[in-house]
Amino acid sequence: MNAATLSALAEPNRLHIIELIRDGGPLTVGEIAGRLELGQPQTSKHLRVLSDAGLVEVQPVANRRIIKLRPQPLQEMDAWLQSFRSIWEDRLDRLDDYLRELQREENKQDL
Repeated sequence: MNAATLSALAEPNRLHIIELIRDGGPLTVGEIAGRLELGQPQTSKHLRVLSDAGLVEVQPVANRRIIKLRPQPLQEMDAWLQSFRSIWEDRLDRLDDYLRELQREENKQDL
């Protein structure tokens, strides 16, 4: 898991850019700027950070730049998060076992 990925996504506008592309497919810089109501220079700076982190790919087409998601960093993040999911699932399973044991003891006392 690359810290640059988390750092790039920590800024709300950059996270919104990723979500826009995720939901709408590849977009131009102008489309992203318009949808987020940001200036084009500001949008370009955010896209530079996302590109440097490997989250997006920029394809020049004539005088436009098409922005696409790169899945690899997001897949790496998902794999990293999976290790935490496993820990929590383990803890919840143990809690469930403990609660069942308490319930059994309570039922024995009621008899």
